[in-house]
Amino acid sequence: MVDIMGHIAFGLLFAVPAWFLWSDRASVGFLALAVGSSLIPDIDLWLTILFPAEVHHHGVTHTVLFVTAVSLVGSAIVAGLFTARIDDWIESDQFDVSRFFVFSFFGLLAGGLSHLVADTLSAPDISTPIEPFWPFFAAPWSIDLVWYNAAWINVGFLSVMIVVHLVLAYLTTPAEHRHRLLPI
Repeated sequence: MVDIMGHIAFGLLFAVPAWFLWSDRASVGFLALAVGSSLIPDIDLWLTILFPAEVHHHGVTHTVLFVTAVSLVGSAIVAGLFTARIDDWIESDQFDVSRFFVFSFFGLLAGGLSHLVADTLSAPDISTPIEPFWPFFAAPWSIDLVWYNAAWINVGFLSVMIVVHLVLAYLTTPAEHRHRLLPI
């Protein structure tokens, strides 16, 4: 598992295609969904406090099945609560409830899957390796490429991904709309 900065960086990495698929503000919305959900699998850290005998870190919350289920439920909630507000903020007719549901689902899924990929790169250092394909394939899977607490990797990768997104935002947004990238 990488630290929080590493998970956010991976969420940013998995959100890069948004700049090529949607307009400026829609890309920012996708980015927010992906980055926010990049931390969801670590909810097991809180659940182990409440249920120490039943829940362990890198268990069921670190599976594609869990991430997909949370993305489905989360996107239904997000679409139900925010479709009208997002459609007004984006200033387009591209998002009705069903389209915003799909958009939200893929944003949440991208972030959740980014977490699993990040943990496969570093999990065995001080924690158990993850079983991302459980219950279909119940075997640990890891690459053990980096030490999870390597600050230069986590901070460095996060810095690179922030610069990449700023450059992509600048390059893919028409000059007359660049002021719209920030929601203020």
